[in-house]
Amino acid sequence: MHDELKAEITKVSAKAKDLGNILKVQDKKKRLGEIEQEVADPKLWENQARAKKLMQEKKVLEKEVSTWEDLDNGLDDLQTLLGMAKDSDLSELKKELAQLKHKADNLELAALLGGSYDKNSAILSINSGAGGTDAQDWAQILLRMFSRWAESKEYKVEMPEISYGEEAGVKGVTLVISGMYAYGYLKGEAGIHRLVRISPFSSEGKRHTSFVAVEVIPEINEDIEVDLDPKDLRVDTYRASGPGGQHVNKTDSAVRITHIPTGMVAQSQSDRSQRLNREAAMKILKARLYEMMVSQRKEKIEELSGEKKKIEWGSQIRSYVFQPYTMVKDHRTNVEVGDVQGVIDGDLDPFIEAFLRKGAK
Repeated sequence: MHDELKAEITKVSAKAKDLGNILKVQDKKKRLGEIEQEVADPKLWENQARAKKLMQEKKVLEKEVSTWEDLDNGLDDLQTLLGMAKDSDLSELKKELAQLKHKADNLELAALLGGSYDKNSAILSINSGAGGTDAQDWAQILLRMFSRWAESKEYKVEMPEISYGEEAGVKGVTLVISGMYAYGYLKGEAGIHRLVRISPFSSEGKRHTSFVAVEVIPEINEDIEVDLDPKDLRVDTYRASGPGGQHVNKTDSAVRITHIPTGMVAQSQSDRSQRLNREAAMKILKARLYEMMVSQRKEKIEELSGEKKKIEWGSQIRSYVFQPYTMVKDHRTNVEVGDVQGVIDGDLDPFIEAFLRKGAK
């Protein structure tokens, strides 16, 4: 038993060392020192946006570094204790090793977030599709699901634009989810989400299938330039309102910006200030235009290399089934969860982790 446990500890220790190199822990410690120096400067807080961004980066780096140090130190302690342990102590040491394995798995997931924009905040759009009122209700359920997931990660959630359904739910909504690695975690949620349930809007009591499209793009950083000619933009203002005429503004504070050459539209109605709504809409428009440019470049490369694939409306990435059984299944990773209510309450981590791990293989 001693030898088996020793071999397992050695295996996890080797994995921890590899993760330390992949995550560049020493570089992150150095970066933390630089941030602490900047934060100590009182003048930093004259630029609130810069200060908040630095504090957010500091928080993420501290978590990664401390988790790795806890893992590394814990494994060293475990090896020392094993050398002195009696057979009666081994069960306790096995429990400690299981906890350290869990920490190693969390660090491994962080190591998978190495894409060009994975550290960025995310702009997530939800649009109802086939299914009428049921699809609009399904879109509102997904709005709640993603909001709850984001809040559980302590991300900031803003809703610059929303279009309500006539009877219930929403036709479309955009969320800005701000925080380190928000895009990295959420990028796998882009695609068609399918719902199967007994429709609450039908007296027939039959199963109904609804589809909602989710789009996830990274919020672009200040250092990424998107040149926009003011002549190519049409800016419209209007009065924002909620369902049933609620929350009606008495001024035209909502802003819609159209990029005339592409027809791309972004709007914001979350703030009572027209200026702030214009800034929010412009931020979303720039991100969407940048994503479009990247996508067009990628499609051209795929076309030249013969790898272009069709993406069709029916190709759902995940199904959420309430009847005749309860199950959420991701069709890309085959991960299945029986607790549908838990998933729509925001527990998306099993699907997010499986997607990231599959992408790394």
